[in-house]
Amino acid sequence: MAENNGDNNNSHTIPKKITTSTKWNFNLPIGVFFKDARHVFKWDSLGKEILGMALPAALAVAADPIASLIDTAFIGHIGPVELAAAGVSIALFNQASRITIFPLVSITTSFVAEEDTVANMKLKAANHVNDDMEKGVPTKLEQHKENDDDDDDDDDSETENNNNDNNVVSKLEKITKVKKGKRQIASASTALIFGIILGLVQAIFLMFGARTLLGVMGVKHDSPMLGPAEKYLVTRSFGAPAVLLTLAMQGIFRGFKDTTTPLYVILLGYSLNVALDPLLIFVCHLGIRGAAIAHVLSQYLMALVLFLILMRKVNLLPPSLKDLQFGRFLKNGGFLLARVIAVTFCVTLAASLAARLGATPMAAFQTCLQVWLTSSLLADGLAVSIQAILACAFAEKDYAKATAAANRVLQMSFVLGVGLTFLVGIGLYFGAGIFTRDVNVLHLIRIGLPFVAATQPLNSLSFVFDGVNFGASDFAYSAYSLALVAVASITALFTLSKSHGFVGIWIALTIYMGLRMFAGIWRMGTGTGPWRFLRVPFAA
Repeated sequence: MAENNGDNNNSHTIPKKITTSTKWNFNLPIGVFFKDARHVFKWDSLGKEILGMALPAALAVAADPIASLIDTAFIGHIGPVELAAAGVSIALFNQASRITIFPLVSITTSFVAEEDTVANMKLKAANHVNDDMEKGVPTKLEQHKENDDDDDDDDDSETENNNNDNNVVSKLEKITKVKKGKRQIASASTALIFGIILGLVQAIFLMFGARTLLGVMGVKHDSPMLGPAEKYLVTRSFGAPAVLLTLAMQGIFRGFKDTTTPLYVILLGYSLNVALDPLLIFVCHLGIRGAAIAHVLSQYLMALVLFLILMRKVNLLPPSLKDLQFGRFLKNGGFLLARVIAVTFCVTLAASLAARLGATPMAAFQTCLQVWLTSSLLADGLAVSIQAILACAFAEKDYAKATAAANRVLQMSFVLGVGLTFLVGIGLYFGAGIFTRDVNVLHLIRIGLPFVAATQPLNSLSFVFDGVNFGASDFAYSAYSLALVAVASITALFTLSKSHGFVGIWIALTIYMGLRMFAGIWRMGTGTGPWRFLRVPFAA
């Protein structure tokens, strides 16, 4: 799995080849995480490459939870029942979307980067041949032709050489046309098809199964939350195709190492969402349904704008149906699908257990969860950048660069997590009143606050380790390890929620994130799988 590194590879001063002259020689390279920690803030070529991708990606990833957070703030002023209802519906919609979005975006990023990298390599080779021809330097083909002319002047040999010359010229012309025109990326077309299909399936599933799914989440038929929750979920479901299509296109742009364009479009879309929220909720008296309509309209705006931009860059119609990569998407997405189901089940179960405690605990849990996820997802920007960099480094067998990049990003994520601990702790303590005025809900929010704040370093490292695994194409380990983590976490959720209620749920979620982080540390820290090269001496 290779990402398009463009000309960035040339800017790195890190040595590519493994050497034998080094002091590194330990069987379990757990110390790799602390190597060059003093350079975590160094503004060198590697730091610029990481942050150049990470900052726009982080803002884009955090945009949707922030929009949901704003929705939550507006809905909270309608009443605690509506706030709790929106919490259940948002959790259900997001988790249903995550099951389809996460594998699609991750696989799309890798496949698009692979194809784009191969195309760039061909262009560089063609340009090199062109330069040699312009300078009068004989190419291998021409040298071969001259040798043939010296040894044998028969017509067949001359005809064959002329045909080869024509083939080279034809290939150069085709490559030049690709360079000047749109990119031909078959995996981009495949991703868009998958996005549309999965979006329609998700919309139908949520619309017709809303009441049943809410019941599974703990909203009983006689609960005051059922009516507003069903309204919000069904209305929000109309936007599912746009959500999946938008995320698929984000994956395509990430494959091109462009995280800035999606950011601008997302900011445009969610600005519309924020503007429409008070208008539809309070002025048009649509209540909780108005918040859902605002969200849906913003999603379709984003999908339309991204599609128009993408059409200018990529030829979205492949030469033939055979070029579409349905098999590759299904095969490689299988592991990620299993993994995301395990992750989704844990978070959804936590929300369901909170809903069973009643409207007040659920309202508090929803507020804490939105802050928890929104702040933690900032680390996803680092995960996106390290996935791209590692994918390229492993494809080039540049293990020194892979190690240096992984070290730098993991150290950055820990620093980010520590900073978020203070920011979230202080912000939620003094700003909880933004979400609700209910005294009982505010009391429970402050009880959950220590868990939300203290787990930020765990969350940041967990998300970045995901990017490390995907960049190393370690999809199988990622799936199997998360399955084991999910089993332990589900057991903890049932046990602790029963004995400690609201606090027990947050203790279990802390265990869950801790185990996810440990799974990442174990793989790289023991030098197994794609990281087995760490068990032999090399200079980084």
